[in-house]
Amino acid sequence: MEDNDVLIDEGEQANNASLDLILRELREFRKDNDAQLRGIREDINKTNTRVEEAEERIKDAETRIQTNEEAVTEMLKLHIEMDAKLTDLEGRSRRENIRIHGVKEGSEDDAPSMVGFVERLLRHKLELPESAEVRVERVHRALVPKPPPNAAPRSIVAKMASYRTKEEILKLAWQKRGFEYLGNKVNLDHDYAPEVLKQRKKYAEVKSVLKEKKILFQTPFPSKMRVFYPEWPVLYGSVEEATSDLAKRGFPVMVIKCPETIMEQIRHLTWRTTRKTRGQMSKDRTRDYKEKLQAFRR
Repeated sequence: MEDNDVLIDEGEQANNASLDLILRELREFRKDNDAQLRGIREDINKTNTRVEEAEERIKDAETRIQTNEEAVTEMLKLHIEMDAKLTDLEGRSRRENIRIHGVKEGSEDDAPSMVGFVERLLRHKLELPESAEVRVERVHRALVPKPPPNAAPRSIVAKMASYRTKEEILKLAWQKRGFEYLGNKVNLDHDYAPEVLKQRKKYAEVKSVLKEKKILFQTPFPSKMRVFYPEWPVLYGSVEEATSDLAKRGFPVMVIKCPETIMEQIRHLTWRTTRKTRGQMSKDRTRDYKEKLQAFRR
């Protein structure tokens, strides 16, 4: 009996020693966890500080970028307005000019002057009466390098003495559909500004198709097109509009799409601020960290 009591006491002592060891290890584990949690909190606080600084810098950068984009947009608007005014002024400075296409290079070499050569050419080929005033102030070939012998000749730019004289000569030349000179077909036209001429050249394919179909058309200034369909005439404001409508009508033309402008590109790429404020984002981030810590504790 006494031996049994001794064995029970020894077992209880062993159990107590094991419990003490477990409790000691739990306390040490808790201390380690507390130290780790304190370190995690410090790291999170430092991360929050760095994130807030980064958010502030990003906010400032977005503000500067948006300000720069607004300034660039205003400058582009001003540039477009100034470019349109410049094209208009250049066109007005050419109002009295006639551009003559098809006169062979060197045809004017035997004439006393280029002005006299053009005056006699217009008066003779357009069959103008002697009483008609054909006074040319100045004349020159197009300001480009002289072409090789078999290439198309440079056009001649003639400044007439008055706008009325220029219009009468052009009207008569168009009625006669040009004239022949030294074996070449000679045509007269307005002296358009380079930008206007660039826009009008885009109608080349449309004109070719309409001529094949024997459909009359006009190209009003600056770069429009009026097509006289059998049912009624239609005025197009741009080559994109003209090609799109002609393609829908079944004409074999390639639809020209207007390229995206720089202003449209800036508008598409402009940064937009998020709906959440910096304070709301900070609260959401803190709440997320707290939930993760609570889950770690559990």
